[in-house]
Amino acid sequence: MEVNDKTLQALASSLNFRQMRQEIITSNIANAETPGYKAKRVDFEQALARALDVDGQQQLNTEDSRHFDVGSGGFGNLQPEIYDDPNGVVSEDGNTVDRDAELARMAENKILYDATVQLINKKLGLMKYAVGSSN
Repeated sequence: MEVNDKTLQALASSLNFRQMRQEIITSNIANAETPGYKAKRVDFEQALARALDVDGQQQLNTEDSRHFDVGSGGFGNLQPEIYDDPNGVVSEDGNTVDRDAELARMAENKILYDATVQLINKKLGLMKYAVGSSN
């Protein structure tokens, strides 16, 4: 089943990236005592904004709908950027993980993950209601 709802696609992509962020944060915490380990970060908000075309700058003008997959909203090729955190404080052993900051990021990410799940459930409930009421 293919869903062409841009909002649902954005929420699903956000959910996937929040899971990825949680895994990276968990890895950072697990390596907090590893000498020379550099804390990692993942940014998906910019990629998601590009896919959503929030500011209208990415929209292409097409004369024929067959030229581009207009319904995809750019979600098929979202690639978040994973990089070493440039703002990390380097400890004596070269490690840049701040365990307390990572735990705070983890808590924030979980709250946003849970909110995204709730939004998906609401959206699916609305779609189910719309299909049910049309019968």
